[in-house]
Amino acid sequence: MKIPWVRLVLAISIDGRLALPHGGKTYLGGEGDRLLLEESLAWSDGALIGGGTLRAHCNTCLIHKPQLLKKRQTEGRSDQPISLVVSSQKDFCSSWPFFNQPIKRWLISPNEISTQFSANSFFERQFLLKNTWSETLSELAVAGLSRLVLLGGANLVGSFLQADQIDELQLTFTPKIIGGKYNWIPNNIEDLPASFQAGNAWLLKENKPLSDNELMLRYFRNR
Repeated sequence: MKIPWVRLVLAISIDGRLALPHGGKTYLGGEGDRLLLEESLAWSDGALIGGGTLRAHCNTCLIHKPQLLKKRQTEGRSDQPISLVVSSQKDFCSSWPFFNQPIKRWLISPNEISTQFSANSFFERQFLLKNTWSETLSELAVAGLSRLVLLGGANLVGSFLQADQIDELQLTFTPKIIGGKYNWIPNNIEDLPASFQAGNAWLLKENKPLSDNELMLRYFRNR
């Protein structure tokens, strides 16, 4: 069964936080991290984002660097990867900037999709979340996606880790200690694969100092 390669891309504090203790919008990562993010988006066919993260920010990341846009155009690809929203709730608002961004929008939901909802113009395509992520990813592969960027949030990341469906970690550590409960892996997850505890579960492929005293680490899953 063919499934897409999944690259997790996150900027986190050095104590592993994604957001400030009070939650809401948090912007971690400087200019160097932003460029790496755009490079990952340019590499990908689609970008996965959790519904909670979309509700917090009301938009998604785009490629702006002209060289990256030109490369995608030369390859016959759309300027932006498809944005794949994973959400059980459908309380979307048409006034969010997300729905005016120049992207294709697909929805992945664990609930049966009603005919009434399908008729609206929020998303071009909709997929039912299967019993396992491998089944869902297989459907995305059939739909033409072979490289995915996973942008969060934590619950979505946790579900991918539980299913052992993350192939690559691209983590930018920012020199901040934030505290609070918003870790990049939810605190209540206890059933991660036992193989993750092995010293060679993840192989270091790259470490790159960035501006603003940040450091990017790239790991590949050792399968």
